[in-house]
Amino acid sequence: MLLDSIRTQLDSLSKSERKVALAVLDHPNLIVDQNITALARAAQVSEPTVVRFCRTLGYDGWHEFKLKLAQGLALALPGLNEQPAQDDLAADLVNKICSRSINTLLDLRNNLKPEAIQQALDILKRANKIEFYGQGTSGIVAADAQHKFFRSGVPTVAYADPSIHSIAAALLRTGDALVAISQRGNSPALVRSVKLARRGGADVIVLAPSGTPLAELATVLIPIDLIFNIDPYTPISARLAYLVVIDVLAVGLALQRGPEFRKKMQNAQKALQEFDLQFDSFIG
Repeated sequence: MLLDSIRTQLDSLSKSERKVALAVLDHPNLIVDQNITALARAAQVSEPTVVRFCRTLGYDGWHEFKLKLAQGLALALPGLNEQPAQDDLAADLVNKICSRSINTLLDLRNNLKPEAIQQALDILKRANKIEFYGQGTSGIVAADAQHKFFRSGVPTVAYADPSIHSIAAALLRTGDALVAISQRGNSPALVRSVKLARRGGADVIVLAPSGTPLAELATVLIPIDLIFNIDPYTPISARLAYLVVIDVLAVGLALQRGPEFRKKMQNAQKALQEFDLQFDSFIG
């Protein structure tokens, strides 16, 4: 939710903006019922500082920020801050894990900016080839993306090995597209590959937290601001957010390429189903 985004950006805020952030984090429910003057007084800053804080987070001003905060608090389900415990029953685990995943996706829906998605789709639509880079857990997301996008009719590949995507990035040129995926946005190897891709003229779509080294290099940034280091299970829910963004881009690209392309995709799916039937008949 928005509070998680504020926590992830604390270190990048100015001293005065950080005061506003801490005031919001301390009493988020009270902030929703207050005006900008009350928040400025609580944070011991000026009202223009509060406005700058809101804009630093990507909002037009105080009113949009307050609306998003209220929406996030209203939509949050019980269980978001409950960590799985050793003595949890199966019912407890179902509630906690599902609630955490649902909250992650609700927050994603409320904070994804349609403008960034559209800009990314414009890049993907005109790309000569599309490459996906990620490492560790993000490498799994990159592989999933390659699986979804290879049916787009554009040459598509995914790399999770730093030495391999470094070489591949150096070969990218104008008209190529790179989608860099990172849950933390500070991998030196991934940052290096993105710099190589930009140097060659490729467009780079970044899925990562805002305010990170990787985000700063993006042609188009799709910020995914989630809080980490709560417990070992957080990345499970976090990965869902990245997978959903990949789905949005894959479906969006398919729709933008028109009915003829969708017909080709349907034919490919039909051929796969026929192959499955023949294979089942063979082994039966």
